[in-house]
Order: sequence, then structure tokens, then C-alpha cells
Amino acid sequence: MHSSPAILSPDSNSSPKQPGMQPEPPKQEGSRPKRLRVWMVIGAFVVVVGLILLVTTRSKAPATASHVQSTSNYPGQVLRLKGTTEAVQSRAMVAPLLAGQQVGTLTIIRLALAGTKVKKGDLLVEFDRQAQMRDFVDKQAEYAKLVQQVAGERAKESAARAKDETELKTAEDNLRKMELELQKAEIVSRIDAEKNQENLDEAKATFQQLRETFDLKRKAAEAAIRILEIQRDRTQQTMLHAQANADLMQIHSPLDGVVVLNTIWKQGTMGEVQEGDQVRPGVPFMQVIDPSAMQVRVLANQQDFPSLQVGQTAKVRLDAYPEMVFPAKLEQVAPIGEGGDFSSKLKSFVVIVSIEGNDPKLMPDLSAAVDVDVSKQNAVSTEKAVVGSGS
Repeated sequence: MHSSPAILSPDSNSSPKQPGMQPEPPKQEGSRPKRLRVWMVIGAFVVVVGLILLVTTRSKAPATASHVQSTSNYPGQVLRLKGTTEAVQSRAMVAPLLAGQQVGTLTIIRLALAGTKVKKGDLLVEFDRQAQMRDFVDKQAEYAKLVQQVAGERAKESAARAKDETELKTAEDNLRKMELELQKAEIVSRIDAEKNQENLDEAKATFQQLRETFDLKRKAAEAAIRILEIQRDRTQQTMLHAQANADLMQIHSPLDGVVVLNTIWKQGTMGEVQEGDQVRPGVPFMQVIDPSAMQVRVLANQQDFPSLQVGQTAKVRLDAYPEMVFPAKLEQVAPIGEGGDFSSKLKSFVVIVSIEGNDPKLMPDLSAAVDVDVSKQNAVSTEKAVVGSGS
């Protein structure tokens, strides 16, 4: 038979109580996990705060660096701006506006190619001027005809004036003769005396009538001649306008330089003009530029504008030719900003940078990067700030 295990009481394993000793309190088993949970929460909070500080520091660092120095490949503080090259001296060629004519388009029959070097006075473009030359020839013939008519009317008037003056002189002499005949009234018969009186009255009336009509004839003849002269002068002006329009159809270079063709809207597409194309009057389709002096026009935002000053040195790099570097200098800085496309509060300032030297590849309308040395300007600003804080 197996013996049943002995049942021990709770106090069977405890050591016997010693006199004078207090019994130990019972241990709490849930206190240790609670402390671990608190430390885990604290650790997670510290990690989150650290991540927030790291993200904030990284987001601020590029903005500060870009404000002080946009390019880290050059010593000192450099501000990079983007712009477009242009010639300091250039003249735009515009399709001529003809006087007194409503012309829809002008046809090009001769054209200088883009990149052609021209001298002052060289022919750049010639438009079809047959219509203008035809008008000039027609008006010239009409003008010559009117000149002859005016001369003929003046000759006729001179002859008529001489004839009228002769008749007037004859009537005056006849009047004087009748006055003398009337003085013989005492020695002639009464019938002859009455006849002499009638003849005198008739001579007076004839002389008076001729003198009055003489002035009227002269005024009428002058009016007729004046009408012809007005027609002659008007035809002459039309002839001169036709000649001027014909001269405008040939455009010559106003300076020494290089031909640059503009991109315009022609026949439903954008492109450069060619011989045979039609251009509307008033459209600038060509430029003559002087490549010996070039500049870059850039737009600086309101954050970079305080760092710019006239006379600062710079370097110009062409995007199309990265290996080419030109020394430059800030020539002009606009004092008034222009509003932006998206907000009127954001201002942009036009800055003109003059390029020193030239190259055949340096042409207008090329995208360029301008690295402006702003270290001296920032040093002066820092010095002023220190002096202001010290005072």
C-alpha cells in the first residue's frame, strides 16, 4: 500500500520564529513591470523629440546656406543669378509702314542671312516694291501734266489781261475824246451838242463797265489757276509719298554689326523669315547687334537684392558652353522692383551685368549663369551691424 503524502501547512517551510524579530512583509509581484513600462514611455518621448529637432535643423540649414553662399565650389561668398545675354548696342529692323496705303503684307525678295557681318549702309532686306514704283510713275506723269496746265492757264491769263487792258485804255481814250467834243457845245448846233452828250454818257458807261469786269476777270482767272495749282501740289505730294514708300522697301544697316533674325508668327507657324515670306507692316523681324559689347539681364529676388551693389565683380558662364567663363561687373541695379506673376507682394529687380571681352560664340538670347562676389558687401553689412550694436 502506498502511503499518502503528508500535507504541510503554510508555516511548515518557514523557519522558526526567533524571539525579538519582526516578520517580513509580503513581496508585491506587479511593481517591477510597471516601472519598466514608465521607462519605455520616457525613452519613446526622448526619441520623438530628437527626431523633431533633427528634421528642423536639416530644413533650416539649406536655406541659410543658400542665402549666404549659393555655390560651394568657389572661395568666398558667391550669389548665383540666372539671366539672358543681350547686346549693349542693337537696332531692331521693322517691316515698313507705308504712308497713305493700306497694305496687308509685304513680300521679301532679298534678305541677309543670320550671322552675316554687315557694315553701316549695307542692304539688309528688300521688299517687293512694284506697286509703289507704279504709283510713283503714274503720279509723276499726272504731276507733269498739271504743271503744263498751270503754265498754259497763266499764259492765257496774261494774253486775256493784255487784251482787257487794251480795251480799257481804248474806252478811256474815247471818254476823254467825248469830253473834249462836249466842250464845243457853244459853237456847234443844238442837235450836235445833244449827240455829243449822248456819246459822252455812253463812253462813261462803257469805261465803267470795262473797269469793273476787268477786276472780275482777273479774280476768276486766278481762282481757276489756283485750283490747278492745288491739284498739282496734291499730285506732287502723292508722288513723293510713293517715292518714299518705294525707298522704305529697302532697309539698310544703321551700324556695323551682325544680323540676327527674330522668331515671329508667319503663315500659321513660328519661325525666322526667309526670302519669299510675307511680313505684316510694323513687325520687328530682324536685329543688327554690335557683338563687341555684350551684357546679361537678370532678375534678382527681394531676398538677394540687398546683397547686390553696382561695381561688384562677377563671372558669367554660358549654359550652352560651360567651358567658357567671362569676367563681368554689375553695371545697373533697378531701384524699383517688378511684381511677380503669382503674387504682387513678391518683387523682382532687374540687374544689368556687363561682360568684359567677347567671343564669336557669345551671341544674344543665350541662357547664362552669373556668379556675383558678395563677400565684400556682406563684410560691410556685418561691420555696420557690429558698430550699430556697439553704440
